[in-house]
Amino acid sequence: MSAPPVTSLERDLVTVTAGLSQPWHSGVVEGHVIRVGMLKRRMFGRADFELLRERGLFYS
Repeated sequence: MSAPPVTSLERDLVTVTAGLSQPWHSGVVEGHVIRVGMLKRRMFGRADFELLRERGLFYS
């Protein structure tokens, strides 16, 4: 069983504080991670109709 979220946040308090107080963020990197995951699902045939429809690959 994993630790409750509050305990995890308290354990990483320095990291959380730095993440909330610094002027930069990792949003661009996270965007690339999401994009790569979507590409992998599409390449390996696991993309369902809903994902493909959201991506605009099917036109009505």
